[in-house]
Amino acid sequence: MPFDHIIVVMMENDSFDNLLGAMPGIDGLRFDAQGNATNTNPGAQHTAPVVTAFPFPDTSQAKNVSQSWKATHEQIDGGQMDGFVKSTGAVQPMGYCTQATLPFAYSLASAFTVGTRWFCSMPGPTYPNRRLLLAGTAWGGTTTSPGTLLDPPPPHGTIFDSLSAHQITWANYFSDLPMTAVIPSIILKHSEHLHQLDKFFHDCQSGTLPSVSFVDPSIGVLSSIGLPLATLPAVIKDTLQVLGADFKSSDPASTEEDPQDMYWGELWAYKIIDAVLNSPAWPQILLIYVYDEHGGYYDHVAPPAAIPPDDIPPRLQPGDPPGGYDLYGPRVPAIVVSPYAKAKSVTDTVHDHTSVLATIEAKWNLPALTDRDANAAHVMDFLGLGTPQLERDPIMRPSDTGPSGPVTPTAAEPSPQQ
Repeated sequence: MPFDHIIVVMMENDSFDNLLGAMPGIDGLRFDAQGNATNTNPGAQHTAPVVTAFPFPDTSQAKNVSQSWKATHEQIDGGQMDGFVKSTGAVQPMGYCTQATLPFAYSLASAFTVGTRWFCSMPGPTYPNRRLLLAGTAWGGTTTSPGTLLDPPPPHGTIFDSLSAHQITWANYFSDLPMTAVIPSIILKHSEHLHQLDKFFHDCQSGTLPSVSFVDPSIGVLSSIGLPLATLPAVIKDTLQVLGADFKSSDPASTEEDPQDMYWGELWAYKIIDAVLNSPAWPQILLIYVYDEHGGYYDHVAPPAAIPPDDIPPRLQPGDPPGGYDLYGPRVPAIVVSPYAKAKSVTDTVHDHTSVLATIEAKWNLPALTDRDANAAHVMDFLGLGTPQLERDPIMRPSDTGPSGPVTPTAAEPSPQQ
């Protein structure tokens, strides 16, 4: 494995087709001779009978999407991938971004290697998917809610427990609130490893990055993933505030979660990638840029069966369809950034978020945490083992004005039906 540093950047709420579906040469959306997308979904009460995929005119987002357990299973519909519009009663799930609106994302995908079969780890929302990223299991979680923050720690610990036990250096760099707080025991056990984002830029510039880095965009204290963190027990909140966490003001948020303007996420991510590419450690870096789940946006590829992490079943809510952790969620964008990554290339090997764990474990000979990461593919298929290509095509910085700049939100769509 030709790298000494792994950096993990996880953004929020975009499917593969939504973010990169218009990029040529990948398994994205289908287009006719006039350049119009032809993928469709059946409509709902307040939409046309059939809704065709359409390009978003700018980087603004409404709130008419859902990635809840119930909505995601309705969207997948047994592999038909035809329930996206019906799950919210709005057309927004069929929108997609273009190179004109997201110059950073498209240029990053062109310069490095894209995974066309990276699925979120379970068909549901942020917190359980991030639990799987950090611990290889959701151990019953299916919601992004305050109650899950009171769950006991994962039965076999987290990747950070394993790294610390084997004296491997690591850090979680955060913008306003660290996403590792979805497993509160991480904060209490490893607070010395949590740092504000300024230290990431310093460590990049000085070439002093740890072996493993998780780098978090600003969540936004009023977002659906930020609000539950305000209910953390006082001892954890106090620890976070000592570390510089901000529970009061963090706008504009930059995770790209709806209804955020995606411009801010593009700008934040550009700065992270730019710092990495200009670091003296760049020849030894592997960065995994991925999204936690699909956010309720359309994707045409049916998720395959998955290996259950353990024997802990999901705690379903009233009205939830039956199911388990034996199915991936929809595809999400994943790009591996490394001097060894194959430019303008794709890999169709099946990955999920526990592939991050599998890569860390393989690199440093660590034991697996659960059955899921024990069987997950690592990311060596993204890389070529020839001469490293240190110089790449330019990564586009989002413009200060124009299609990728801050814009006036478009008119709201019909609200989802209750």
